[in-house]
Amino acid sequence: MTGFIFSEFRPDEKNATPFQGLFDIFRQILLITSGNVGETLEWMNELDRKYTLTSNSYGMGDFIEDLKNKGYLKEGESEELQILPSLEISLRQSALEEIFGKLRKGKSGEHQTPYIGKGDEDSADNRSFRFGDATDQIEFSESFRNSQLRNALNADSSTLLEEDLVVREKEHRTQTATVLMIDISHSMILYGEDRITPAKKVALALAELIRKKYPRDLLDIIVFGNDAWPVTLKDLPYLQVGPYHTNTVAGLELALDILRKRKTPGKQIFMITDGKPTCLKEKGRYYKNSFGLDPKIMNRTFDLADRCRKLKIPITTFMIASDPYLQEYVREFTQINQGQAYYSHLQDLGQFVFESFQRNRKKYI
Repeated sequence: MTGFIFSEFRPDEKNATPFQGLFDIFRQILLITSGNVGETLEWMNELDRKYTLTSNSYGMGDFIEDLKNKGYLKEGESEELQILPSLEISLRQSALEEIFGKLRKGKSGEHQTPYIGKGDEDSADNRSFRFGDATDQIEFSESFRNSQLRNALNADSSTLLEEDLVVREKEHRTQTATVLMIDISHSMILYGEDRITPAKKVALALAELIRKKYPRDLLDIIVFGNDAWPVTLKDLPYLQVGPYHTNTVAGLELALDILRKRKTPGKQIFMITDGKPTCLKEKGRYYKNSFGLDPKIMNRTFDLADRCRKLKIPITTFMIASDPYLQEYVREFTQINQGQAYYSHLQDLGQFVFESFQRNRKKYI
């Protein structure tokens, strides 16, 4: 695990318990190790030895037992610890909060943050408050009524808790189909820089955002190396980079095949990559060239960008590298498709993806 700098662990107010503080670190490292629980715990023990993450009253053994007792892990037949669905859900929720939860609320309807603005209409239905709901959606009369019912047996209590809050549901007037393409070529972990973990976090967060805020929207996730294939939400934490070249053509072809089957008014492709196309598959064999911008590969890639434009499918490219020749490729690709492109630092990737998703979605309202 190279390319990471660790500093002294300092518990803060958010980490109210010893378990929560260690759990936050555990989830971060679990994504880096692609879901390898044993390797994750080995790294945590090493970090504990170096930075004293635990105390005499709560050790790493206590943490592991709590992970099992809380339903995050279980012991397999060979006593290996296995991830349970509740931990996979927690990884998505953690990614959503980390990437999107810190964005400030923008003006109504602008969709610069995970808050619904005027682009969606109020419904007659109410539901319980959820993370990301705007305060102007809260039905205070119903919320105070819930508080009074809960506090009926305690005359001195008048607290209003999150569990009391009720919000007006929103009726989404549009449905958007998004295909998220993630590059898993070898360069995503070259030079001591981990680029695949931020890409996985963004995918987890985007999936959780759509599930919570736009349940009628569709999200498909595909990965591309020498070939391209779809992955499920359950697969995301376990994604690994392979000894692959970058077959962008295969990824775009698969994305188009998926979107052709989606009967939605809005369709879009998001592509997270760190390099130029370097591979094609022709008549069962791979054509590869990692040196410069190969015209044969480029022309096939540009043809697909143009085909997407004709089908009114914008492609938003998030280039997490900044070499001049990559910028040349992205500039031409984007001009042909009439889409968007971002040269993103890893720490800004989530915000760029989120804002682009919201902006593109508004076009179909």
